Amino acid sequence: MEVVTRSRVEEDLRALGLRSGDAVEVHSSLRSLGWVQGGPKTVIEALINAVGEKGAIVMSAYPVSPPLPLTETELARGLTYKVRLLAEDSEERTGMGLVADTFKRRRDVICGSELHRVCAWGHEAERHSLGYQHLLDVDGWALLLGVGIFRCSSLHQAEDPLVLPEEIAEVYAIPEDVARDYPADTWAIGYATTELYPWAQVWAEALRRGIVHRGRVGQAECKLFRAQAMVSLYQELQRGDLFALFGLERPPG
Repeated sequence: MEVVTRSRVEEDLRALGLRSGDAVEVHSSLRSLGWVQGGPKTVIEALINAVGEKGAIVMSAYPVSPPLPLTETELARGLTYKVRLLAEDSEERTGMGLVADTFKRRRDVICGSELHRVCAWGHEAERHSLGYQHLLDVDGWALLLGVGIFRCSSLHQAEDPLVLPEEIAEVYAIPEDVARDYPADTWAIGYATTELYPWAQVWAEALRRGIVHRGRVGQAECKLFRAQAMVSLYQELQRGDLFALFGLERPPG
């Protein structure tokens, strides 16, 4: 089995387009990279070396469990995923992955608070730890190491529930009985789905327009793109036919 070293990860990151001084949001699957010598610490060190002291690394650190299996009954009720909420100081493994879990424990990393917390290292780490808006403001990158666009937390910055027509919002509204059985202080759940998912359409259009750098880091297929460019693309598509974006038929009238 090929061993993936720190120098190999650094070399692959630079080949993908990451440079010294860059600010980058990172989402990762350690397993997808192959057998990494030194595990998640090696990946973090390679990222730090790639962006340098004038750069910044930002990762989501949501205190939630890995996704839990859904029963046939839960699927029939419309659940699409479920995770258990953890205490902010929990040391349990989270759904963010081993790299993010290891990153947030570093003494030189600043970690935000509450459910959608963000952790950051490097230049302006404190501002980055407040959320993803600062990454967008500095035109930072998003890096997907062996994971898909659905893990890209900064893309939520493009979403505004107030712009959704009532017919679309109702599709995702959690029924009272489901909300009762999965209280919001214990669970985070997904409910219902549509034929098309907006993020998948955003991703397809991003690939068509060529705003995504694609390559490999270790054994993983990886993607690098400007986070603001992806957010702007999502906002542009939302200004079009929202019903088509969600895979729904526009109601008559």
